[in-house]
Parts: sequence; C-alpha cells; structure tokens
Amino acid sequence: AAGHRVLPIPGPSSMLAALSVAGDSAADGFGFAGFLPAKGAARSRHLNAVLAAPGAQVMFEAPHRIEALAAELAVAAAARRVTVCREMTKQFESIATMTAAEMPAWLAADPNRNRGEFVVVLHAAPAAAESAADTERLLAILLRELPVSRAAALAAEITGKPRKALYGRA
Repeated sequence: AAGHRVLPIPGPSSMLAALSVAGDSAADGFGFAGFLPAKGAARSRHLNAVLAAPGAQVMFEAPHRIEALAAELAVAAAARRVTVCREMTKQFESIATMTAAEMPAWLAADPNRNRGEFVVVLHAAPAAAESAADTERLLAILLRELPVSRAAALAAEITGKPRKALYGRA
C-alpha cells in the first residue's frame, strides 16, 4: 500500500511464501485447499467450500486450468481480492494482487501469464459492517414473532454477536 515492493524469501513451501506477500491484513488465519478437483460437481463443491471458509484460502492450480479458475472466481467472488503467484522463487516469478473480477483480464493480457505453477491466495471476505441500529431492528422484528430467548438466539446466529448481550437488549 505504501508503494514498496514485497518479495518472498524462498523456503520449503510455496504456500507460505505466497501468504507472506499477499498482504491480507483482514485475514484471521488461513486455509489450504491445495489443488481443486479437475472438473464437475466435485470441483464446484470444493470451490464453494473454499469461498465460504473463513480467513485467506490458498489454492494451487495447473497452467491448463488457471483460466477456468479465474473465470469461476470472477463469477462467484468478483469483489474478493486474490493474489496470483506464478513460478514462485524462479526466474520468471510474478506476483499480482487484484480483485477476482480482474483476474481473467490480467491472465489474458500476456500469454506468458498462463505458464508455470500457480499459487492463488483468495483473500478473506471483508467483514460485514453491521450497525447497532441494524441489530436493534433485527431484534425488534424477531421479538414481534418469537419469545425473547428464541429471538435472542436467532439474532445471535444471524449477527454473530453474543446471545447473552442480545438477550439483555431484548
């Protein structure tokens, strides 16, 4: 963000090198998805699990499938940031961070970007900014239809806020 180039230090794991340069300060931990299944329903299920998982998610991808992954991410998570690391610690290493929507165009801009081994870091989904007023409104709606304990439990499940605090508000 300050305009300084960040370079990974080679080590035994391209996954950790990619995480070190991704700069995902919003992530609270990370997950390693490895290679997604090649195609079909198994690939869709695995990708949906990756998209729903908390924190940054790291995937490996082969050069002949990177465009398909880029297209899938552009549709399913357009606003999420991704860091694409190609040929980590090798002569033609490239590292770029962009939104998932920008990834297909980035790959298409240079035919050499489809070559090599890929590590893709899907940055953590941005935290939903929910105001206190939104929580109060939700609680009021639930209280019109449910007992206090059930309304508080559902509000806690929806917002992720502590049930006891919501029960006290109710």
